[in-house]
Amino acid sequence: MLTLLKNACLHAPEPRGLCHLLIADGRLAAIVPTDDPDLPAGGPAVDVHDLEGRRVIPGLVDPLVHFIGGGGEGGFGTRTPELALDEALASGVTTLVGALGTDALTRTPANLLGKARELAAGGLTTYCYTGSYQLPPVTLTGSVAGDITFIPEFIGLGEVAISDHRGSQPSREELTRLAAETRTADMLAGKAGIVFIHTGDAPGGLEPLREVARHSAIPLAQFLPTHINRTAELFEDGLRFGREGGRLDFTTSTTPELLTDGEVPAARAVARALEARIDASRITLSTDANASLPRFDAEGRFAGLQPGRLASLFETLGECVTQHGMALDKAIGAASTHAAKALGLARKGRLRVGADADLLVLAEDAWAIDEVWAMGRRVYRA
Repeated sequence: MLTLLKNACLHAPEPRGLCHLLIADGRLAAIVPTDDPDLPAGGPAVDVHDLEGRRVIPGLVDPLVHFIGGGGEGGFGTRTPELALDEALASGVTTLVGALGTDALTRTPANLLGKARELAAGGLTTYCYTGSYQLPPVTLTGSVAGDITFIPEFIGLGEVAISDHRGSQPSREELTRLAAETRTADMLAGKAGIVFIHTGDAPGGLEPLREVARHSAIPLAQFLPTHINRTAELFEDGLRFGREGGRLDFTTSTTPELLTDGEVPAARAVARALEARIDASRITLSTDANASLPRFDAEGRFAGLQPGRLASLFETLGECVTQHGMALDKAIGAASTHAAKALGLARKGRLRVGADADLLVLAEDAWAIDEVWAMGRRVYRA
């Protein structure tokens, strides 16, 4: 069965105008302007949907989801739940990368891989990072290189924590060795080799990554540090890091308490980074969904938490457009295209012939999702 989506106002992310989209075998087989004389025709083997001029954008790509839950930093009663498939399908995120984070004792790489395959069976595209906050990394095969080389879903190392009291306080040598091991394994497996970094608010900020780049052949772009908008100080350090050639990932999940404590809202962070002339292709957004968003007092004691939300990525995309006047293609870049490129996912984050048919159909009169299509199948309809 072929699928024909007629009269789509396409943002691929660049605006393409009114088009017909032909889907075959989960991918885009043709994109034809509606005024083209060679229009695809319907027929008994074609499932036709008329989108009636509604906007169509690429499915969102989230480089950090704790889809088996997180937390526990205030005891077992504070563990956050797993991501539910129904919630994921309605969020607009069609590609998710899972991580362990703080807890690599009661949660394991095997749990993570199993959940990735559960979500994939529901229609989404899922990947994982091997390792966690702490060193040495927890793995399935016994090594970072083994996980990345032999397990298709494992595409990098993360979340390794720096400048955070919950991490292992890694030395420059440890970070360099792990980055080199990841880089080599990903070359062997044809993957991107990203080391995904949790950045805390302790003094030092992103300096550990600069130290690796200064004293080794590992480039700054090997790392994708997240939570760069958590504090005003870290955000300013991030802008310097971006000017030096590094990548910046802003977290969309937040709480009123975090904002009161000085967090820069993610949409504002993207707008300010673009105003600071940071290369747009180095700016990404992630949700930290189903992780704990903890608060600690001045002495580092746990003071409460809320879970991150997968829906916050689409909400932030809307804030970029409606509150900060950002062009839709620029905003889509931060929420989808740039993360796909950084993670080496060539068929994601962009709607073009040969790409996976992951797309969102937006509501006509509000910032909302009418339909989600993943790998050529409609998986959600409002």
